[in-house]
Amino acid sequence: MRLPQFPSSALLGHSAALFTVFVWGVTFISTKILLEDFHAAEILFLRFAMAFAALYLSAPGRLPGMTPKRRLVLAAAGLSGICLYYLLENIALGYTLASNISVILCAAPMFTALVARFVLRGEEKLGLFFYVGFFVAMSGICLISFSGVSEMRLDPLGDILAIAAALVWALYACLTRIMGRWGCNIIQVTRCTFGWGLVFMLPCLLLFDLHWDAGRFLKPENVFNLLFLGLCASAMCFTTWNIAVRALGTVRTSLYIYLVPAITVAAAALVLGERLTVMSASGAVLTLAGLFLSQMDGRR
Repeated sequence: MRLPQFPSSALLGHSAALFTVFVWGVTFISTKILLEDFHAAEILFLRFAMAFAALYLSAPGRLPGMTPKRRLVLAAAGLSGICLYYLLENIALGYTLASNISVILCAAPMFTALVARFVLRGEEKLGLFFYVGFFVAMSGICLISFSGVSEMRLDPLGDILAIAAALVWALYACLTRIMGRWGCNIIQVTRCTFGWGLVFMLPCLLLFDLHWDAGRFLKPENVFNLLFLGLCASAMCFTTWNIAVRALGTVRTSLYIYLVPAITVAAAALVLGERLTVMSASGAVLTLAGLFLSQMDGRR
């Protein structure tokens, strides 16, 4: 069977999106290791502070062509995609099952499609394959997320917070598309987004009981995982995500989020020795099938 031929820009977009979600799927491992010595809020602030510094060194100077409206878009992107998304996700973990959150957050592509209709004014039209792929992928994600869970439990507050996080990410995805139209340096745009995210994150740190112990930074595994989260998962991957959005569009790029649970399950089996069940392996296959179906939208 003849495979579809992608233009070079589309190939770059697919490669960037695939690389990004692969790294984001592995971040679970690093975060789990760091949680032994760090609070979740500390990890979040440190990784983005490190990422901001790295991006500033990569592309110093002010972002040109800024107007009050563009600064507002940057601030909204920092508030939604950097601060609120991760804050809501972490708070939701305290109220509901991680499996519930995993399934809800992977519905982000559907939320993104809905938000894009209003924010981007129907720029990306969706067809039957998108919706079929969504249901196939979500079936696979449910198999992955609830594999090994002995009981199904719904918590209204936790699940609502997870839905809010998915909606916030959908807004961030649309804002990323708007910023991509400016034609500015992607690294500088990502850096400014991180800067606004850190500004909004500072007051949130006061909500948590943090402790300051410099000895934690002397452990090699902590240093390695913080560098991985800050430099690779944040500085590099948010940049590659923006590249993918610029090449593929908001909705098509968001579809790659389907792969995150499958990658996390595989990484946990390899690194942490967690058991890979038939149920989770079947879910990974369904997730991949759903992604391919959704990406076929608009193609012969």
